[in-house]
Amino acid sequence: MAKPSKHSAKTGKKKPSAKAAPKIKERVFDGLAAAPGIAIGPAAIWGGADIEVPVYAIAKSKVAAEVGRLDHAVIVAKQQMRALQERARDMPRAAGEEMVFLFDAYLAMLDDSRLVRGAREKISEDRINAEAAVDEQLSSLAERFQAMEDAYIAARLDDIREVATRLIGILSRASDHVIAPPPKGAVLIAGHLSPADMAQVDPESINAVAAALGGTEGHTAIMARALGLPAVMGASGLHEGISSGTCVIVDGFAGRVIVDPLPETIKAYEKRISESRKRTRALERLRHQPATSRDGIDIQLMANVELPMEMEMVRQSGAQGVGLLRSEFMFMNREDIPSEDEQVAVFESIIGGVDGRPVTVRTLDIGGEKASPALLKNLDEAAASALGLRGIRLSLANPETLRTQFRAILRVSGGGNIRILLPMVTTPSEVKRAKKMLYEEAAKLKSAGILLADPLPPVGVMIEVPGAALAADALAQASDFFAIGSNDLTMYTLAVDRANEHVAHLFNTLHPAVLRLIQFTTQAALRARIPVSICGEMAGDARYTELLVGLGLHDLSMTAGNIPNVKKRIRSMDVLTASQRAMQIMEQSDSGRIAMLIDDFNGIG
Repeated sequence: MAKPSKHSAKTGKKKPSAKAAPKIKERVFDGLAAAPGIAIGPAAIWGGADIEVPVYAIAKSKVAAEVGRLDHAVIVAKQQMRALQERARDMPRAAGEEMVFLFDAYLAMLDDSRLVRGAREKISEDRINAEAAVDEQLSSLAERFQAMEDAYIAARLDDIREVATRLIGILSRASDHVIAPPPKGAVLIAGHLSPADMAQVDPESINAVAAALGGTEGHTAIMARALGLPAVMGASGLHEGISSGTCVIVDGFAGRVIVDPLPETIKAYEKRISESRKRTRALERLRHQPATSRDGIDIQLMANVELPMEMEMVRQSGAQGVGLLRSEFMFMNREDIPSEDEQVAVFESIIGGVDGRPVTVRTLDIGGEKASPALLKNLDEAAASALGLRGIRLSLANPETLRTQFRAILRVSGGGNIRILLPMVTTPSEVKRAKKMLYEEAAKLKSAGILLADPLPPVGVMIEVPGAALAADALAQASDFFAIGSNDLTMYTLAVDRANEHVAHLFNTLHPAVLRLIQFTTQAALRARIPVSICGEMAGDARYTELLVGLGLHDLSMTAGNIPNVKKRIRSMDVLTASQRAMQIMEQSDSGRIAMLIDDFNGIG
């Protein structure tokens, strides 16, 4: 991450002035754009200091008492979590519901998780104090995640760290992380800002949040997006040397925080805020307008959903349904597999939020960089690597887990418009095996008198590896629809991990090979007369809308917040012209030339 840079003014004089020039205070911190928007306001500092973890040996005769001290801390932590959970119920609907869900996960971690269980074992076996045992167990768990550079997994580790830090604070009798009520319109600044900290703050009193640590997929960032608060995470060194009341600008679009901004900087950002409000009002007017091109072609715009709390944003965006519901969140941060009834409750909440519109549920995509202890406990780490048991491969290796998920989906299918999407498919046989299980479970449920959708939910394939794209004609014969995952398709096609700083610059969705695989898949679906959509980040970037529609993709699924911009682009374009331009692009062999043509078509430059 970039270090803060100090801006200095040039005098334009060759000789030094007798009087020293005034020192420019403006400091710029670059981090991660966690939630869009711009805010200017006085800093409100969260003053929580790092807890010094004491480490000392204990006598064998004191082991039982030390374990008892840890158990008492667990009880206190649960009481604190329940109190925060009650406060969360008063938060705005989407954020409040997710916070209640999150604190349930925290409480589950305090019951008998690897964190608490491992700390007890360290006290008994290593004869160390409880604070040190919790800290060492946290470090041990963190090491297991070190090779997993996936942002989603990093965020789950943050949740474990939150519980561990709270236990250590209680054991060492450190003061609770209490944030003084910030002034109206303040910007909350912290070294690390946890969801539990956010639960103590009135979201109506702050304009933005920024922290030195954290990522875009953590619960704090997700909460900020749900609350409509601009947020920047991972701005290294941000909280150092800032006093409460200091003027701060948070740019949630660029991932930038400016401390003590110059008058001209403030003026420039005030202008951007005014322009942004005008654009937002204009886009809001499109919410209930159809995504129809100038020549009368309807394009379906759907939302990707990772957590239930995002459903409020889906409703506000004007989405025509959920094009991709990632089901992994139900399996994370727990030692067991979620029950059929638990999954039914989650699916019902999602269906209830779309008023009969379609919902595409992707079955469990665990493996690779996404770990689930309960599913992987009998496998070594290599088996669950990115090129090992991931997605449908792992599900077929755990048939009872897949059958449970199928039953949960089938049970809610009678009350909604549901589709089932299988991840990481490479062969038709995988689709056929999964469908066989689905039909068997449907027969059992029908025998039990449970109302199911008639016909049963369609089963589609996620096209996200080159082999699947090149075998699209064969897969189309076994599938009811396709969904192109442009993120993984790009990664596997170019052999580039964009989380790896050494090769991230090579990650390019406009590489001719990637575009040709998208085109081949789309044409195979059209030949087989099955629906085809695209649901990677490419779908949510209005810069690529004309190209994708021109290639024949009339179903796009994206982050809910991107729908208004994409809809605006669709309503200003002509599909016939888009098709002609797409063919011109597909004749190119250089990604640089492709990018120039796209910018030219969009009127950029």
